[in-house]
Amino acid sequence: MYEEDFCSRLLALRTEKGVSARDMSLSLGQNAGYINHIERRQALPSLNVFFNICEYLDITPEQFFDTGQNSTALIKKIVENLNCLSQNQIECLSSIISDLAANKGSG
Repeated sequence: MYEEDFCSRLLALRTEKGVSARDMSLSLGQNAGYINHIERRQALPSLNVFFNICEYLDITPEQFFDTGQNSTALIKKIVENLNCLSQNQIECLSSIISDLAANKGSG
């Protein structure tokens, strides 16, 4: 992933989390403009800070670089919600998802 992609991805993930660059910078123990500097392609984080960024965003480094069509945050939230359901509810949802996936091309 190129520097521009890294910076854009950070901006997208931070925005998705709904936090300001300043708040994120301070939460990471950095100066108030740190994340802004990264997002404006003026700096890149050290590997240690990158891991802290991933932890702050509640994602893995792999998820940070996964820019596929699936929204990792949304999928994670769905999985968290599934953990609150009964086995019967999960089986019903599984059937619905299977039906939707099977009919993907016909909708």
